[in-house]
Amino acid sequence: MSETALQLAGIVRVYRQGDRALRVLDELDLALRPGEIVALVGPSGAGKSTLLQIAGLLDSPDAGFVMLGDRDCARLTDAERSDMRRQEIGFVFQFHHLLPEFSALENVVLPQLISGTRRGLARQRASELLALVGLADRATHRPAELSGGEQQRVAIARALANSPRVLLADEPTGNLDQATGERVADLLIRLSHETGIAALVATHNLALAHDMDRIVRMENGRLADGL
Repeated sequence: MSETALQLAGIVRVYRQGDRALRVLDELDLALRPGEIVALVGPSGAGKSTLLQIAGLLDSPDAGFVMLGDRDCARLTDAERSDMRRQEIGFVFQFHHLLPEFSALENVVLPQLISGTRRGLARQRASELLALVGLADRATHRPAELSGGEQQRVAIARALANSPRVLLADEPTGNLDQATGERVADLLIRLSHETGIAALVATHNLALAHDMDRIVRMENGRLADGL
């Protein structure tokens, strides 16, 4: 296994508005190790979402490298990036984005089917993941029949469906009450440590950030350790 699951090196991202160039990421560096969960903090507008989009191959940097394991993904074609996202990266957002017409089990099965997993194996893994996040008894329920915390746990199970190398989470507890948010954050930490997945979690909740392995802070387009 590579010593780093995800490495960003010299990342530059510039947005242009007319004659104005806004340098959101300025030669930014970040490395995540397998089994490590890192909190990403900083004020709104600091560039956290831009960083997650580039780390998740949803956007391309203007300069720099995005290494997933031993592969540089910064200059891949759109189709190649889609393939890498599908196999190597799991996403969890503030809003769960579950498909309302499908059960919890079916929501976790679907990304596996898209990746070519046979239906029987996909259902077996989905059942195992729902048990892992404490929802074995809610597998047949649709999102509207689940609480907010349960829906987010289904979203976490879905993000793990294809055994990704990296999990990226953007304010995953931001839409939950404090107690439920703490349980979801504890689940993310436990899953990262138990499964060996590297996780980067953008959050405004500093108490939750302190429970993670490491904190990095967005500052002037770069990252600094700690608060």
